[in-house]
Amino acid sequence: MQADITELETKAREAKAASRKLANTSSDIKNKALLTMASDLIKRKEEILAANKQDCDTAKDSGMDAAMLDRLLLNDDRIAGIASDVRSVAALPDPIGEMIEMRTLPNGLLLGRKRVPLGVIATIYESRPNVTIDISTLCLKSGNAIILRGGKEAFHSNMTLVKIARDACYGSGIPAGAIQFIESRERSLISHVLTMKNVIDLVIPRGGAELVNMVRENATMPVLAGGVGVCHTYVDSEANLDWATAIVYNAKVQRPTVCNALDCIIVHKDIAARYLPMMARELNKAGVELHCDEQSLQILHSIASLKIKPAVDEDWGKEFLSLVAAVKVVDSLDEALEYIERYGSGHSEAIITENYNSAMRFLNEVDAAAVYANASTRFTDGAQFGLGAEVGISTQKFHARGPMGLRELTSYKWIVFGNGHVRP
Repeated sequence: MQADITELETKAREAKAASRKLANTSSDIKNKALLTMASDLIKRKEEILAANKQDCDTAKDSGMDAAMLDRLLLNDDRIAGIASDVRSVAALPDPIGEMIEMRTLPNGLLLGRKRVPLGVIATIYESRPNVTIDISTLCLKSGNAIILRGGKEAFHSNMTLVKIARDACYGSGIPAGAIQFIESRERSLISHVLTMKNVIDLVIPRGGAELVNMVRENATMPVLAGGVGVCHTYVDSEANLDWATAIVYNAKVQRPTVCNALDCIIVHKDIAARYLPMMARELNKAGVELHCDEQSLQILHSIASLKIKPAVDEDWGKEFLSLVAAVKVVDSLDEALEYIERYGSGHSEAIITENYNSAMRFLNEVDAAAVYANASTRFTDGAQFGLGAEVGISTQKFHARGPMGLRELTSYKWIVFGNGHVRP
């Protein structure tokens, strides 16, 4: 264990030294590194897939559930998507050096703020190996060094991806030491990472509630964390039912194992008898199981072949991460808002309605990182929001909220120009 701590501290010091150089590395060098990384991900695809197969086989043998296995899996399409996201980040404007709010004070001082990197960012994450590239890409473009500590279930995938990233970056002029990977699988090492406030400026946990809460409670440096994604879609009495059916299907089925997937469908009583059968038949095509409250169960129980069951208290406010959704019938928009306030996690919430006032009230009153009118919650994603990628989706309010991209990984410093000024 002591050898692991010594190695960790050495890597952290190397990252700190690299971060000072990286803060002044040109956009051209950073972009060259990212484009080389994207190209190498495709060229070395077989190497990635072989490592990922080793991880997936081990995970299956250990009894990992389907949702986590899906997050762990890499395939041709997912690798192509990761590479595409890297190219998208390379194409974005470099935030470092941007001047904000330059103005001249009454005393003649020229005052402004200059955007700068945070320094060294550590990320502790589970299962999803794409995070290795997403976070490395965003950190490097925003001038930050990165310390990566992935889960043991993705160890071989992460090791391979880190090697590809390092080869591309260091060969393109990125300072050596800017990408650090903690190879030790000793879980207790995480506790030591969280004490290293002198060299780590921010820690980002990505994983289940247990991991996120542990990091929040023990970190000595700032934490930028997402939480459980319990996402609702409310189908209003004035909803376009065709839209509602398509949106609910997409939000639940398109990729059910991720945090922005739909967990609960809230339906206004005035359209429940018409809408619920439409919705249920469509979801049934994908094998979705519906956990229904009393009113929705009465409407749906007579339809043959549906996968339905009575809801229990634990279904409300639950992140299913599978082809399961809860169904709740409400009397009004007020009741829907109260329900979301009680059971929502602050991630992503949607209303389907053609009533402008109802839509605006929902958008104004729901307290979540992303709120939608007539669109799927599956859009809560850095790439979909035009950020290139994301280091995570924050459900907190300080200092970032929602998908976190380049600007969320920066701070600023005050720049002051005088002309012999002294304070009176």
